[in-house]
Amino acid sequence: MEIQSGIICTILFLVICGSAVFIGAGCGQKYTSTSTLTLKQAFENDFYVGAALNYDQVAGKDADAIAVVCKHFNSITPENMLKWVKVHPEPDRYDFEAADQFVAFGEKNNMFIVGHTLIWHHQTPFWVFRDKSGNPVDRETLLERMREHIFTVVGRYKGRIHGWDVVNEAVDVDGKLRRTKWLDIIGEDYIAKAFEYAHEADPNAELYYNDYDMYKRGQVRGVIQLVKDLQEKGIRVDGIGIQGHWGLYFPANDELEMTINELAPLGVKLMVTELELTVLPDAFGYRGADISKSFKAQKRLNPYPKSLPGCMHRKLADRYAELFSLFHKNRGLFSRITFWGVHDGYSWRNEWPIRGRTDYPLLFDRQCKPKPAFDAVTKVVQTDK
Repeated sequence: MEIQSGIICTILFLVICGSAVFIGAGCGQKYTSTSTLTLKQAFENDFYVGAALNYDQVAGKDADAIAVVCKHFNSITPENMLKWVKVHPEPDRYDFEAADQFVAFGEKNNMFIVGHTLIWHHQTPFWVFRDKSGNPVDRETLLERMREHIFTVVGRYKGRIHGWDVVNEAVDVDGKLRRTKWLDIIGEDYIAKAFEYAHEADPNAELYYNDYDMYKRGQVRGVIQLVKDLQEKGIRVDGIGIQGHWGLYFPANDELEMTINELAPLGVKLMVTELELTVLPDAFGYRGADISKSFKAQKRLNPYPKSLPGCMHRKLADRYAELFSLFHKNRGLFSRITFWGVHDGYSWRNEWPIRGRTDYPLLFDRQCKPKPAFDAVTKVVQTDK
């Protein structure tokens, strides 16, 4: 048969996925999942499967997403609702409305609830580090502000939030502590103090250290040394969060496996805390830009504005299957795998590192329907067996 260029807008890709055949399309053809398992059913004997929730979902404005969460996930994390800038925006004012709704939702649905995050160098208000005249506060003042914040927030949800990301992203890629106002004003023991305060505020809550780039050797070794130092001081650290802001081709599986092997001797729980996989070209050289203003940039950096072609669905599914095979193989070490978002439409990847792109990083599409990657993930347990 003769096929002329430009006549056919959709190319069908036949891809074998276990016993199912996926007919992917570049022009909006629908995919029908063949999985008989939910995510939490597939890994019920292995680890929690979680999702990060946003304001609209907690407020009931995204009903389809909430249905997905209730069906597939048994753990939840707030995207922004418990970050300092949101929950404690002014010295004498806390705003717990959204956080209260988040915790109540988790309790209603019998979920493992994670608090994110207590101490971070981003999304912390300017006032925390300054006095009324705008000058930097001293060590004791900042420690008291840290303590008061942690006791207020953790104390409010004592016995209700089961685990806290106490300190977030404190180690740089070279393994040294990241230069932040926390470090500059308090000193290196600010991390120990944060864990001490969190433990005092709720002795039964699990306490985690959370970081990204946890496949780069300098970063991993820096985190290991940090946790060892805390342990030697008798400070309790229950787990390490490995942020999973990854892509189709990075990090390499052997890099992740090496990370797992190096962290395991610490004797703490491991968890992937912020998982999604971008399918888009690298755009960090354009950080902060809006590609809607450049036609050339749109074509090169935003190649799938309407839908994802079948071949790319296959690549995404294969990559997720590889990762979950690794997690499942190490299920004795992992306590939780949390996706950073519920469906593609609300993923931060659409706006980062540049605005105006269309990404497809999660297991559920913009209509909250499962993608081929969902079937690939749920089939991991069956395949391993």
